[in-house]
This record gives sequence, C-alpha cells and structure tokens, in this order.
Amino acid sequence: MHIHSSLSPCGDNDMTPNNIVNMAKLNELDIIAVTDHNTCRNCSAAIKVGEEVGLTVVPGMELTTSEDIHVVCLFPDLESAEKFDKYVYERLMKIPNEADIFGHQYVMNENDEIIDEVDMLLINSCDISIMDVKEVVNSFGGVAIPAHVNRDSYSIIAVLGEIVPECNFDFIEVSRSGKPENYNYPSIQNSDAHYLENISEKGRFIELEKNTARCLIEYLGNGRC
Repeated sequence: MHIHSSLSPCGDNDMTPNNIVNMAKLNELDIIAVTDHNTCRNCSAAIKVGEEVGLTVVPGMELTTSEDIHVVCLFPDLESAEKFDKYVYERLMKIPNEADIFGHQYVMNENDEIIDEVDMLLINSCDISIMDVKEVVNSFGGVAIPAHVNRDSYSIIAVLGEIVPECNFDFIEVSRSGKPENYNYPSIQNSDAHYLENISEKGRFIELEKNTARCLIEYLGNGRC
C-alpha cells in the first residue's frame, strides 16, 4: 500500500506504471497502492495497467504535512484522488524542482510514455497540519495513515514524540526497514518501495469481501467491510 513511481523525485526512473504493476504480479500480490509524494498523477496509468493484468491498484499519495510528517492517503476511486491532488498542489510550497539534485518527476501514461514532468518540487511540506489531515482526507472519501512510524525521520513519532491521540488515526503504517517495535494501534506493514526490487512479495494480507479500492478504504476507515 506504499509504492513510489518515477513521479516521486526520489523514485527510480524504472518505477514506471507497467514495471510496478508487473513486478507486483510476479510477487503474487493482489492489490497495491501507488503513493507518490504529494501527488496522484501517475495513479491513472497504473490503474489502467492493473486492469489489463488483473491487479487492483489503489490511488493514493504520500502527503507531507506542515510539520514534515509523512502520511499515506488512500482513496476509493481515481476521481476522489485527483480532487485531493489538486487540493494539495494548491497548498504545496512553491519551490521549483532541480532534477539534477532531486531527480526527475515524470508523469506517464499506461504505455510508460512520459507525457509531462512536474516542475514544482514534490517532496516539500504542504499547508495541511497533522492535526487536521484525517478530517481533510476523509472529506475526499479517503483514509489517512501515518507513514513509517518506526523510522527516525519524517514520521509522527520522530517529529512529535508520539502518535498524538487527538489525531484519532484508525491505523498506522510500520515500515519493513524501521525499528521492530510494538504500538497500541492497528497497523499495516508496507515496503515504501522506491525501486522495483523493494516491492514486497506475497506475505501479509487483509481479508476483504471484494478485491477493490473501495472495499479496502471501508476496511481501513471503519475496521469492517
């Protein structure tokens, strides 16, 4: 539920829609999410590729809050994700990307053709607070999950020292590469893949009535499906 494409400046250029989806299929995954930094613009292509090969692709984003905390945001459909994308882009720090330093930010179609490159640096914080992020994402029909809480940077614990109860999160994300700690929250474990070899193999699972983005969002938002 946490994979970066070539649209993320820190994502490898080999992280194209076709490469991501087909690597996930090789790893026997049933459902994945594309979650680029502060944008959803490569979700459409990945969803189309997923439909062709029988893999569910959930549209998502890894949001950077005003406190520099990363939050995985997942949506039930592309329309909701694209509306949230526009909302976030309007609140993103307006700093041009320097591709030689941070990497390119390629928007691709379902044939892995580059159709655009985002000029604004996407890894900056945006004007949405961690205290408000769940309510904001919920208003677009999505769910907000604090990302890689067991890491020493860009996590809610690293920045604030705890998973603030007032944020009222339903789930947290624990990274495979972080510290092996236990938390008093329901958790999901993700790869935060920036390279094809980082995409997880089949292992952990969630039981859903239907293998759809909407059913997953209902489960993560309400603990039921």
